[in-house]
Amino acid sequence: SDVTIKESAYVGGGDINDARCLVLSNGEKVFVKANSYANRRFFEAEELGVSAIASTGAIGAPKLLFRVEDESAGTAALVMEYIGGAFKIDGFWEDFGHRLAEMHKAETEEFVSTYDGVINSGYSGRFGFNSDNFIGATEQINSPRDTWIGFFRECRLEPQIKMAEQRFDSSSLKMMAKLLDRLPSLLVEPKFPSLLHGDLWSGNYIIGNDGRAWLIDPAVYVGHAEADLAMTELFGRFPVHFYDAYNEVNPIDAGYRERRDLYNLYHLLNHVNLFGGGYMDGVMRIVREYV
Repeated sequence: SDVTIKESAYVGGGDINDARCLVLSNGEKVFVKANSYANRRFFEAEELGVSAIASTGAIGAPKLLFRVEDESAGTAALVMEYIGGAFKIDGFWEDFGHRLAEMHKAETEEFVSTYDGVINSGYSGRFGFNSDNFIGATEQINSPRDTWIGFFRECRLEPQIKMAEQRFDSSSLKMMAKLLDRLPSLLVEPKFPSLLHGDLWSGNYIIGNDGRAWLIDPAVYVGHAEADLAMTELFGRFPVHFYDAYNEVNPIDAGYRERRDLYNLYHLLNHVNLFGGGYMDGVMRIVREYV
């Protein structure tokens, strides 16, 4: 109770929350994300996502200290340990590949055993998550489905297409509908469901205090591991050592490359909905590729 804030420094990189590193009077540093009280669900979702990743024991994730919600002040915040790794271990990318693959092999039943507080009885390797969360600032629907293809269609592509509907002409919408109908012949069911980070581009890992890769800002759900790998290739690939090492622990199916762009259609549609028409060319290129 006697600890006070000595310094506060803005941390860049995100576009949703106000992020700061606080130096406390006892010498400790903490990382704080703040937003309006109306957006407090961002932090509820992040807390659940980070906790899910940490619970696998496979890869580093920041330790969550506490969440603050102050309705009268109109603010909400998430406080976590400060990660300030300045060095990478030797074999950083190989270690990252191995650890992500181990996370993808972890048991997933607990992550889809309830949905919105209702027990999801008769668990049978279902896809989804215990609650909805966010992909960027967009709500991400995680209601459980028995098949990966059904989940990807109904909880990933369809909501994004509906949000972007006004941006497409009638012929583009027909192509989208055709693509959705073709999904069973384009995608495959995984050998087992995997806990995914859900938004795994280069901005969402950091060098941990142990010199290894740690995952931040998750949009977690249980799905096909290929969807996480695809995201690592959307805005510039990770180094080849990462994929080689991943493949040693969780073999990548030979048909993955044929499906990669289809998984990333979800993220490009989300970018259209969040940031505008600059991503439309990329969306339609992928749609034409599969239709």
